[in-house]
Amino acid sequence: MSAVDDVLGPWRSPIPMTGVLATDARAYLTSLGCAFTADHSAAVATEARALALRFGSDAEHAQAAGWLHDVSAVIPRSQRVAVALALGVPVLPEEQRAPVIVHQKLSAVLAREIFGVDDGSTLDAIRYHTTLHPDADPLARVVFLADKIRWDQAGQPPYLPELLQALDSGSLDAACCVYLDFLWNQRATLPVIHPWMAAARHTFCTFSGGCR
Repeated sequence: MSAVDDVLGPWRSPIPMTGVLATDARAYLTSLGCAFTADHSAAVATEARALALRFGSDAEHAQAAGWLHDVSAVIPRSQRVAVALALGVPVLPEEQRAPVIVHQKLSAVLAREIFGVDDGSTLDAIRYHTTLHPDADPLARVVFLADKIRWDQAGQPPYLPELLQALDSGSLDAACCVYLDFLWNQRATLPVIHPWMAAARHTFCTFSGGCR
């Protein structure tokens, strides 16, 4: 057994995999007590596929990233930093202080190790879906936006009308900037300011002319 297998042992699938990602992701999350995450992931996968078709990204990869972006919800939040470090995943000081953010990196690991995803762009889209990243490609931007459109909280996101308007203008970057500005304007109340988020805002908001 490899070191990765040893670390991920408690979260190996308790059910047989069918090879159909939508079926397997939902069954995996549900069987490990994350039915709410399964429903959210289904919505994000559908939205990511639609955005990918609209903006010329790979729809199958977008849908796969949508299904798996939150798959590490099966790992208790209190254990995520320790699991990431045991897997050799770098953990930033901001992630030490706000462990929930580590889930994007852990989801990329689970997507590769449990679901067999080996496409680098798909894994990056999962890895960057919470904070974005200045090097995010169009697929990563699509998945980032799908997650923000189909957010997992009650009610309509306060930024949604402006974000959808930016998409209607034909700009993924401007839409990303809407959400990044939304976070930035609340930075005094955030637990941390993640450096990937700050760098992505500088990149995408400057490019789209959206910094405020």
